[in-house]
Amino acid sequence: MNITFGGERGELVYGTCEVSIPRYHQVGQLESPSIWKLEFREDPAKHVMVMSVKTLPKELYFAQLSTAIAGSRKRSAFVFVHGYNVSFEDAARRTAQMSYDLGYGGIPVFFSWPSQASVAAYTVDEQNIEWAEKGLRSFLEDVLTRSGTSEVILVAHSMGNRGLTRAMGSLLAKNPSLAAKVKEIILAAPDIDADVFKDTIAPALIAAQRPITLYASSKDLALTASKDVHGYARAGDAGPGLVIIPGIETVDATLVDTSLLGHSYIGDSRSVISDMTALVLDGTRADKRSGLKLVNGSGGRYWSFKP
Repeated sequence: MNITFGGERGELVYGTCEVSIPRYHQVGQLESPSIWKLEFREDPAKHVMVMSVKTLPKELYFAQLSTAIAGSRKRSAFVFVHGYNVSFEDAARRTAQMSYDLGYGGIPVFFSWPSQASVAAYTVDEQNIEWAEKGLRSFLEDVLTRSGTSEVILVAHSMGNRGLTRAMGSLLAKNPSLAAKVKEIILAAPDIDADVFKDTIAPALIAAQRPITLYASSKDLALTASKDVHGYARAGDAGPGLVIIPGIETVDATLVDTSLLGHSYIGDSRSVISDMTALVLDGTRADKRSGLKLVNGSGGRYWSFKP
């Protein structure tokens, strides 16, 4: 990989990545070198790794994207926006891994904003996702209008939800006709003030009348830390403050197997990936997905993963 992108702000750059998926890849895994296996360097036969990065002029990028989508099984684009503490390389790896695990028949795309890829740089990332919103809105508009796609699935994780939700809210308000191409909006572990989300952000998305799924968890230690920093609950928290809004299907992922921090279940958990497969590939709503059960809570109905 000769081209790298770090945490500095800059002009919007377009391009393609080639990412390896090992033959014996396990669902939900981002296989990397392990010292326990005496692996000291990346091997595409064993690891999910970025093989190459190629930048392209904007016109050529969208011409190639349009050709790829036209030749794909679903004529669809899967757009992923990563969260806090994620490098460009890891965003590329996660996008490829999720698309592969979902058995997605369209073209995976990701928008990388200048995260510092550092636990200690949380507040810097907060400023940068806000700064990146304008570029993300422009990119999403171009994907919807210039790629030739018949449908777009939008997925954001963690702090990336701040950029995606605000960009799409303003974009769809400006051009409501674009909503017809949005098949699904998936908000995973959104690190957004829950009250701001309910009062300001969600209404703009719901007005477009497109399907929206929100995954939340009460075992998400990263969002617990964010709540401590900001003083208020996050939209990705479950428990008593679970966000339940008509027009959004909320799924409580507290019961799924998670990583140590319980924050990356959108890509790590087999249960969540299985649930997303039915959602992404077939548009199956929560009441028809076999791994979920309906819960009638005090704030309204939502869904939870079965034990």
